[in-house]
Amino acid sequence: MNFIIDMIADRFRDKSFDITKQDYKFMKIKRAKEEIKKNFPYIKLIDMGIGEPDSPANSNIVKILKEEAGKPENRHYSDNGIPEFQKAAAKYLKEVFGVDNIDPYKEILHGIGAKSILSMLPLCFINPGDITITTLPSYPIISTHTKYLGGVVYGLPLTKANNFYPDFSNIPNIILYRSKLLYINYPNNPTGQIANKDFYKRVIEFAHKNKIIVVADSTYAPLTFDGIEPLSFLSIDGAKEVGVEIHSLSKIFNMTGWRLAFIAGNQDVINIYARVKANSDSGQFRAIQKAGVYALNHPEIIKKNSEKYSRRLDLLIKALKEVGFNVEKPKATFYCYLPIPKGTKSGKTFENAEDFSLYLLKNAFICTVPWNTPEPYVRLSVTFEAKNYEEEKKIIEEFKNRLLKLKLIF
Repeated sequence: MNFIIDMIADRFRDKSFDITKQDYKFMKIKRAKEEIKKNFPYIKLIDMGIGEPDSPANSNIVKILKEEAGKPENRHYSDNGIPEFQKAAAKYLKEVFGVDNIDPYKEILHGIGAKSILSMLPLCFINPGDITITTLPSYPIISTHTKYLGGVVYGLPLTKANNFYPDFSNIPNIILYRSKLLYINYPNNPTGQIANKDFYKRVIEFAHKNKIIVVADSTYAPLTFDGIEPLSFLSIDGAKEVGVEIHSLSKIFNMTGWRLAFIAGNQDVINIYARVKANSDSGQFRAIQKAGVYALNHPEIIKKNSEKYSRRLDLLIKALKEVGFNVEKPKATFYCYLPIPKGTKSGKTFENAEDFSLYLLKNAFICTVPWNTPEPYVRLSVTFEAKNYEEEKKIIEEFKNRLLKLKLIF
């Protein structure tokens, strides 16, 4: 008799937050993608799906890791991090964003990736019945962990009509009264929208008024282009009084598998996060943190990545417009958020974003990520593998030609 299944915690019986079945559309697309590769090995898939840098980390970052990995003193637990990394993080915030009021040793702490930090924050604040306010769509981790704890998630739709910003004006008082956390993510995944100072000021005012802690996920903050200056939530007066900001080295320094990030801001939040973290992990490998120090001290590496993504987005947007899509180039991230077409001239009608995404995969061998909530869009990422500009142009030209053959109707 298999009694194990009956022993699983009740929280996992709530299928509404099973990320492998709902929030992570990636899983279904991934399975379909593997099936395509198996059945059509001779056709090259154009993968614009899960956003992960196509290039490895800078060679100097890798060099530091190699040098530090074998040093005896780096074998120890790092617990809540090494001071060198905290100091480098503070310097990075000042040089890139102009944030100069952060104490590196009291208001900054590392994490084993932004995902790890986001998963721990609900443990710091959420009791059964408490509410986390989050944007829709959003990175699902803070929502799933809120639900694990018996909390409730209240979504604020990001739509084209509201320019992909959350609307705080219509939140019911009963929701505000029970809310403890507000999750925001700018530059935004998947929409590509950026924050401005006025938006962050509204967020701070909202948080002060309603006594809600802001969690600003700034994973893509410095990946901006076309004259847009990177903006930090913490650079706005009053931000540190109401919340924290999370920065990750994954996307900006091509270090996704290295698992390194940091949280900065309100000291009370940092303190309770430190307590939870100390009971959850033993810190990231010291050699990785020291390589991260080098990365944070060389933000010019990010600029090169931004230039590449901007160049690729120029090519992509031009191709999409030639196909018939009404889309503009985002000002940040490496994502393009695309409204789905109505169907095809052959009579196919797209019921939702997932339907369109699977159609692209099976009929054009193009991989994307679908979102149906709050509107049917697909996300394209320009992190496809290409060695140089000439290869980028060839891939985008092939991408355009495959779409043209579908004879889409808008």
